[in-house]
Amino acid sequence: MTSASSSPPPLPAPRDVRLRLAQPSRFGRTARRIDGAWWPRSDDLARELTGLLGVLPRAWGRISSVLVHGDTWQDCPERMVVAGCTVHVGRTDSPAPRTVCLLALGRGRYDLLVVPPETARAEADLLMERAVTQGA
Repeated sequence: MTSASSSPPPLPAPRDVRLRLAQPSRFGRTARRIDGAWWPRSDDLARELTGLLGVLPRAWGRISSVLVHGDTWQDCPERMVVAGCTVHVGRTDSPAPRTVCLLALGRGRYDLLVVPPETARAEADLLMERAVTQGA
């Protein structure tokens, strides 16, 4: 008898992750408060984060921690393994419920505006564009 192993769900294809990033300044970081905008397809944080972390720029380094707003993401794992690395996930009640904070050791902090999954495409495109050009 063979036992079924519980393997993680496959990573979404990069084209399936809806992400728009602000252009870095000449110093390598944006001068904005928001570094980009992310439009997840669902409220399944574990699945959505796995896809997001898989398509971030290499220059951002390895994301070791993620902070999400507790009211926005009801089901929040404490840890995840993404590409063989453990990522700690924490909940916060920051005043910015529609953001996700990504922390990379030795590299810094990156904040993304989160567009709710149920947002209509035209509105989501506008919100994402505004976030990367005006810093939300």
